[in-house]
Amino acid sequence: MTPSRESATRHSRDRILILDFGSQYTQLIARRIREHHVYCEIHPHSMRLEAVRAWEPAGIVLSGGPASVLEADSPQLDPGILELGHPLLGICYGLQWLTHQLGGLVEKADAREYGRALIKLKGDDPLFAGLQGGAEQLVWMSHGDRVLRLPDGFEILAASDGSPYAAVSHRERGIWGLQFHPEVAHTEMGDRMLANFVQGICACQGDWTMDAFIEEQIEAIRGQVGEGRVLCGLSGGVDSSVAATLVHRAVGEQLTCIFVDNGLLRAGEREEVERVFREREQIPLITVRAEERFLAALAGVTDPERKRHIIGRLFIEIFEEEAQRIGGGVDFLVQGTLYPDVIESVSVKGPSATIKTHHNVGGLPERMRLELVEPLRELFKDEVREAGRRLGLPEDVLGRHPFPGPGLAIRIMGEVNAERLACLRAADRIVLEEIRRAGLYDQIWQAFAVFLPVQSVGVMGDERTYENAVAVRCVTSVDAMTADFAQLPPEVLQTLGTRIINEVQGINRVVYDISSKPPATIEWE
Repeated sequence: MTPSRESATRHSRDRILILDFGSQYTQLIARRIREHHVYCEIHPHSMRLEAVRAWEPAGIVLSGGPASVLEADSPQLDPGILELGHPLLGICYGLQWLTHQLGGLVEKADAREYGRALIKLKGDDPLFAGLQGGAEQLVWMSHGDRVLRLPDGFEILAASDGSPYAAVSHRERGIWGLQFHPEVAHTEMGDRMLANFVQGICACQGDWTMDAFIEEQIEAIRGQVGEGRVLCGLSGGVDSSVAATLVHRAVGEQLTCIFVDNGLLRAGEREEVERVFREREQIPLITVRAEERFLAALAGVTDPERKRHIIGRLFIEIFEEEAQRIGGGVDFLVQGTLYPDVIESVSVKGPSATIKTHHNVGGLPERMRLELVEPLRELFKDEVREAGRRLGLPEDVLGRHPFPGPGLAIRIMGEVNAERLACLRAADRIVLEEIRRAGLYDQIWQAFAVFLPVQSVGVMGDERTYENAVAVRCVTSVDAMTADFAQLPPEVLQTLGTRIINEVQGINRVVYDISSKPPATIEWE
């Protein structure tokens, strides 16, 4: 991940650099640190020494990862980073890499240590200051290797039955290491440990607030745009709504919002967007009807990555066309790209390991005339909502469930066509109606239907049917980096399932998705 334009010049505020070795928990480290009002960013472990030095972090965290330092091709960090003098915390693989790099010994453990473990603290250390529970702490282990011998100058801070070096430090060099994961909720005092590192050891003031972020972004937007004209691709979702409001606060009448009805929207979406932004928010809005154009481009396409790229390309083409119609030298395009979009679209191991391409960051043509303005690309979803509140947006806009940029196209398995879209739209409307009726909408991160072109036998009115299935997906989450399936009351599941089968022509079976993220993603494609 390359640093954002704004973060590259942020020197007036304390910040933490997280170097990622590929752990599934890396994003949680960032979330926990930001909860203490300390700004941080995640970058690949391959970040060049010069870039780390220029970033000027108050401290550095090395994440865990699935690899073993004993493997010949294991991920490596530029050892020069250890000589920069920044306080450093290595977690799991990060600790093992430090041990291996500095002359200690790492070995394959006889048994993989996974799950809760009790560690015993050995003396005082600023990393463990103020922990409730005293000398014994419940933590979460997840590793196959373990440290067998420490490098010279290191001391033991804590041990468990399976890890004699569960926590270590070299105080003179400003290096700490943990074999367990402080960022997960299962480590009961892990949040306090991270706070001790960033606020105590790294001396961060904890002054990164949303008001400060908004002020900084307004200044950055004005600096980037100057006197230029700006287009905003407004979908009506939380991200684009906050991005549009923030940019409008910065440049006022230089902004024109464009809403593209691509035919891949939920029921009533266009009408609702027009009502909210034209009537209530008084933001100028141009609506472009492009349903036929998108469906023609998606005809016969079944691969989800191709869908995303096609949709992203068409969005940009339409925005460029509207910019020419508007005239006046439009040079900038606003997108509501968020930090999880950036993280998931740029793998720590390179493009080949990317989970999915987000159309905001991965589907743009190489020769795009409009320069992107992405004021939210440093924020997680809950932070975006807080920014929206600070900007005065109403809760019914900020509380909307996330809706993917490619729309219903990635909630239809296989080819997208008008018939399948109509079927999915009707089923999706029923899911949302029943979730709201049960008073569960605000407790759920996302609730939606997925069209499955899998036909099965059914019986309706004493007649045999052979029709399609719909999957219902409801998840709970904080920032979409991890998610659990929502355990809906049986009566809610029964009602929405019955309604879909009775009211949506072509559907005779409804299933409920009980997978979590990871290993699954929230969206099916």
